[in-house]
Amino acid sequence: MYEVMSKKLLVINILDILNKYSDAEHRLKQKDFIDILRKEYGMEVDRKAVRRNLSYLLECGYDIEYTEQIRTKKNGEQETIYTDWYIERTFSNSELRLLIDSLLFSKSIPYKQCTELIEKLESLSNCYFKSSVKHICNLQENPLVNKQLFYNIEILDEAISKGKQVKFRYNYYDMDYKLHNRCNSEGAPREYIINPYQMVATNGRYYLICNYDKYDNYANYRIDWITDIELLDTKRKPMKKVKGLENGLNLSKHMADHIYMFSGDSGIVRFRAYRYIISELLDWFGKDIKFADYSEDEVIVTVHANLMAMRCFATQYARHIRIVSPENLVEQVVDDLRHALKRYE
Repeated sequence: MYEVMSKKLLVINILDILNKYSDAEHRLKQKDFIDILRKEYGMEVDRKAVRRNLSYLLECGYDIEYTEQIRTKKNGEQETIYTDWYIERTFSNSELRLLIDSLLFSKSIPYKQCTELIEKLESLSNCYFKSSVKHICNLQENPLVNKQLFYNIEILDEAISKGKQVKFRYNYYDMDYKLHNRCNSEGAPREYIINPYQMVATNGRYYLICNYDKYDNYANYRIDWITDIELLDTKRKPMKKVKGLENGLNLSKHMADHIYMFSGDSGIVRFRAYRYIISELLDWFGKDIKFADYSEDEVIVTVHANLMAMRCFATQYARHIRIVSPENLVEQVVDDLRHALKRYE
């Protein structure tokens, strides 16, 4: 009975060996399979059994590569040898590293879930794959994370797919490092009825592009600040009825306009910038940015952006840029900088 069961397991074990030990840089000969099966699986098999079960895997559609070689036997006859076996992988090692790094750079994913996801990604490669283990070891649990994040994303994804509304409580952090409900004028937790349209990730945070049902404009909410979310049976408001989304959501343009994901009006902004930060400007605003009147050191930049976001951006980069227009934005930035200087006096 044990021998019969071993033969049935052979094809599974050979597939396991391919997944664990092979890739384009690490190819296996039939002898390698025989040695590993004996040492790690306690199975004694011959070359014909290995070759036969590899053929079964090929017939089942597994993406397995191999090399054909012609060998001349002692009697002068020629035979075809199949060798250098390896399995093609869904993700290359560089792609897995990119995915793992994106998790490490995230500011919203709880520590335990982040490490579990990284382990799952590592399992998609073989024993030779070395991710940034030292970064994983140094990953510290951030107390300012909402452990409901993944559940929020799941509910919002379902709501967007079905065109339904959601209800939740929106929160803020206070000096105790804990989330607190935003409350109404009577001090009771406020419930938000929301029409969700799109989820986005930017600057390591997750945001919901939506409409607060009691208003007619769109809003951006931090998904990790949401708690007590519920999927409602009511249909969401059509996007064409939301101010700013009448013609649909152009996501790439929306993200370029809202570099800090503020809601509110967008407009044409012109500013003077030093040329040494052009790379950073392209990172923030993308290819829609326009340059004019450039000199050896400076350039006039024109962008279409959310005005509140540009106000923050101009204050953050005050040493490197100066707003030229619109005039009300110039006044706001000057006022912000004046107040900032007073705090240091």
